[in-house]
Amino acid sequence: AIGKIRGVIEVDGGLRIAGDAIVITVNRPAAALEGLDPEAITRQLGMLTGGSVIGQIQEGDKLVGVRVWTEGSLRDRFRTLEDLPLRAPDGHALPLKRIATLSIAPGQPPVTRESLQPLVAVTARLEGRDLGSAMREVSQTVSRLNLPAGVRVEYGGLYAEQQKSFRDLALVFLSALLLVSLLFLYLFRNWAAVGSIVATLVLAASSVFLGLWVTGTELNISAMMGLTMVIGIVAELGVFYLAELPAGQRPNSDALIAAGRARLRPILMSALIAILALAPLALGLGEGSAMQKPLAIAIITGLLAGVPLILIFTPTLLARLSKPLRERA
Repeated sequence: AIGKIRGVIEVDGGLRIAGDAIVITVNRPAAALEGLDPEAITRQLGMLTGGSVIGQIQEGDKLVGVRVWTEGSLRDRFRTLEDLPLRAPDGHALPLKRIATLSIAPGQPPVTRESLQPLVAVTARLEGRDLGSAMREVSQTVSRLNLPAGVRVEYGGLYAEQQKSFRDLALVFLSALLLVSLLFLYLFRNWAAVGSIVATLVLAASSVFLGLWVTGTELNISAMMGLTMVIGIVAELGVFYLAELPAGQRPNSDALIAAGRARLRPILMSALIAILALAPLALGLGEGSAMQKPLAIAIITGLLAGVPLILIFTPTLLARLSKPLRERA
């Protein structure tokens, strides 16, 4: 079913039929009359069809085994196997077909198990399509198969690794947000400043998802790395702004506006330089740029939203949070 999905190619159903097998069924009464048992017959057939190593000879620096084997014409055809000569305990020879029947069993798929449960590994490859949208369509297709009870589907491979990386990067993102909050609290010793910056960072990070959606870019590992970098860059712009405010004083409107005017050029220049440096990657120019395109788009989008947020939203929220509770009402 998934082979019909656009971009999904080289689908392997996971069932590989083994080659046909030759089944030798021993007629126990007939073998007993000849003085043979199944174990002795198996041992002789193993020597006749597989040979027996009787010694070794020196060849250069290594030892090579010497194998005694029957002639190839006696064991390379199904019908000739019936005439393989066996030796009874009293020394007389007899053909295999006198005491056994031979048949051909069709090949059977091997049973693969994982944690003592049967496993069928279905694999495929993507071509000309991103992993996220393809997996969504694969999941929808598989959910419509009406699999019997007791059968479950687990997705592995590159998709599972990507999901694990997403979880790890989400943890990195939250850790970066926490560390930035602690840093601002240490630098400015002002909970209002910390709250306004954290709110600004969250909004800037949210704008990254909007930018990816507008540009039709998949949210992948590269984009998540760009999202984490946006936290650091916008936080640096926030330091530029807050460092201009008078230390130890509650900021008023005049101080907030003056800080914005004083830091307008450094903030704009820092953001503009980063945007221009990442523009070739965002436009997909040059070899290998497609791999880093989501990262560049994420950072550029975050900066485009982060600059006005730092200059307008942060001072507004900071002024609001700095007021005593009775004055906010």
